[in-house]
Amino acid sequence: MAGGRRAAGLALRWGCCLLLCCAAASSLELSMPAVVEAEAGGTASIECNFYTAENGSSTSITWFYMDRNNRVRLCRIAGSEILEENVDYKGRLSVGKDQALSISRVTVQDARTFVCQVGEGSRVLGENQTRLHVYKVPEAPEIVASSGGASVRSSEIPEIARCVSKNGFPPPNITWHKNGEQLQPEEDTVKMPSTLTRESSGLYTVSSTLFARVTREDRHSLYHCAVHYWLRGQRRTAESRRVGITVFYPAKHVKLQVLPSSALVKEGDDVKLVCEADSNPAPVYSFLKRGLDDVWHDLSSLPDASSGVLNLHGVNKSSSGLYKCQTLDLDDMKQMEKDVELVVNYIEGVHVKMEPSSPLREGDSVRLSCNAHSPLSLDYQWRDEKDRTVARGNQLFLSNLTFETSRNLSCKVMAPSVPGLEQSKRVAVAVEGKPRIVSISSPLYVRQDEVVNLTCKAIAFPRPSVHWSINGTAHEYVEDQHITSNLTVQVSHDLLRAGAMCRVSNALGVSEERIQLLDQKIPESKGVIIVAIIVCILVVAVLGSVIYFLHKKGKIPCGRAGKQDITRPEARKDKIVVEVKSDKVSEEAGLLQGANGEKRSAADQSEKYIDLRN
Repeated sequence: MAGGRRAAGLALRWGCCLLLCCAAASSLELSMPAVVEAEAGGTASIECNFYTAENGSSTSITWFYMDRNNRVRLCRIAGSEILEENVDYKGRLSVGKDQALSISRVTVQDARTFVCQVGEGSRVLGENQTRLHVYKVPEAPEIVASSGGASVRSSEIPEIARCVSKNGFPPPNITWHKNGEQLQPEEDTVKMPSTLTRESSGLYTVSSTLFARVTREDRHSLYHCAVHYWLRGQRRTAESRRVGITVFYPAKHVKLQVLPSSALVKEGDDVKLVCEADSNPAPVYSFLKRGLDDVWHDLSSLPDASSGVLNLHGVNKSSSGLYKCQTLDLDDMKQMEKDVELVVNYIEGVHVKMEPSSPLREGDSVRLSCNAHSPLSLDYQWRDEKDRTVARGNQLFLSNLTFETSRNLSCKVMAPSVPGLEQSKRVAVAVEGKPRIVSISSPLYVRQDEVVNLTCKAIAFPRPSVHWSINGTAHEYVEDQHITSNLTVQVSHDLLRAGAMCRVSNALGVSEERIQLLDQKIPESKGVIIVAIIVCILVVAVLGSVIYFLHKKGKIPCGRAGKQDITRPEARKDKIVVEVKSDKVSEEAGLLQGANGEKRSAADQSEKYIDLRN
């Protein structure tokens, strides 16, 4: 009804209502807008335009407002002055230049009809009225979803959400929407009761609750509410946020799967059987496995089984079989089930056959055959101790065996269709025979009483033992088929004379060798002789240099006769004689130049003797 009045008021707004008051000596034209709108807290301006033929100076305006059916005097205006102001509006009234009445700090109580009366003296010339509409935009609606959720099997219509919008004027109203579409009340399906509350401030609070039946598809639905109100003659809307609700529904399907994919499960893997039912809340899960006797064995005692996950750690061949998941809905005690076949890929029975199987000797040949059992196609590889591939295929032929070729081999069996599925079997190819000494520290140069290490290295299988013919401290080192013995001893006269015997033996025979020890005196005397020769050569070279130097300085006089004696009074002439020969004429001439600087002919210088005496 109020909305109809607003629409009518807007249609006539600012229209002129002409009231002609015919008096004995005058006439009046007076116009006012039918409706004026103002926001609560703002200022409302009500115009009262009039014209009188006499246009007397004694004309005045008196304002009234309607309180129910009673007219209450608001104020009287003479010129631009307000007289006789109403107590309830004191301090809120003012008059503009156009004689319009302004009401400040408008409240919702000001929403009423105001009357403008024009008079002259005590005579009333005419009057008109305006309806003041006050509005207040309501607060944005707040929505709260039902915390208990909604069940599709509920006998009563479940509550979905509640919506509240506060402090609006005139009273707003609320509508409900699901997935963007407005809901309409439906009997036994959708209900949306509302409550309107007038606050002490005169503003209104509106609240509404949505009740609606749900389906399992509504678990993805979004609900919101909208508050609608009038503003300046137009319908406005404010919406709440979107909310979802928890929907409870029974299961329609059960799914059981193996993680990782059952086609790739291999021995040693950790496997999960995951059971899922499309219900809310989740049902109670239980797992069973069919045995070889076709009897189902309960596995629900395993960890996490009740939550729908069956963990199988380190599966093997016996883990293969048919598994079943059962679900129980506690609301209606309805039971559903699903089964799945678990296939564990495996390799078993890996063994290596050696032909001949009798003990191997040096020079023999051997054939190794590797076999295994698996439902899959298999590949074979032969690998050595360092995991290097030496051959492919399930057979390996070795010929001309020696101690050195003895080693540990492994047969690696793989299933190419299942990455990571493999098994290995080790085999020792051991060549037997009596020991063979391969290295010995002989001959060994030593000194009397010196502490030395004697080394003896042999190869054999079975593992031999090493014995020494002398006493000492022995240390043994074994690597593959080799054995090394180091003996620490002090050199004695008997050891130098007899040497040391290394004896290596096993069940198949004995080998021995003697280590010869040599005294280092002989090589030392040879070294002394060499040093003496070098020293003599150096002495002769120095002596020749001295003679040459003395000759150049003229300290050694030489005659022309071809032979000269260089003497000192108390010395014998036959003490030392040095013969000097030369093929170079120019060098001889320089060396045999006399003290007086004369040069001799080449014939006189061919052979000279110098007698050096002390």
